[in-house]
Amino acid sequence: MIQRRQSVYLLIVVLMTALLPIWLYLWTNPEGNQVFAQSEMVAMILFYASAALALIAIFLFKNRQNQFVVNRLNMILNLFLLGFFVYRSLNLSGETLVSEKGIGMLIPVFSIVFLVLANRAIKKDEDLVKSVDRLR
Repeated sequence: MIQRRQSVYLLIVVLMTALLPIWLYLWTNPEGNQVFAQSEMVAMILFYASAALALIAIFLFKNRQNQFVVNRLNMILNLFLLGFFVYRSLNLSGETLVSEKGIGMLIPVFSIVFLVLANRAIKKDEDLVKSVDRLR
């Protein structure tokens, strides 16, 4: 049952949180250098933890309730990562100079969207199983 809709959403989250931080920069420092997630250890750990949770959730397809809970934990982790980025962008040194925020800061937002879509699909599957059990 890995070919379900929520598995596709979770695979997108895995690819987004594991691969995109390598190529997309988070912000540009005042010297004009682009800062990637590899130079921010906290961000990199949180990105890989999010990818690992999504990968674990893919293989929890037999227990939909645990899959739902793992996705909720992943959403909380991504909200924490988003909060870290907001804090970091508001407290960048040299903010009197013009600094540029990168597209990599939006990865947690897109990740949360796909996790919500996965949870909706899990909920639909659970409702379908409950309705079939009711008919027996």
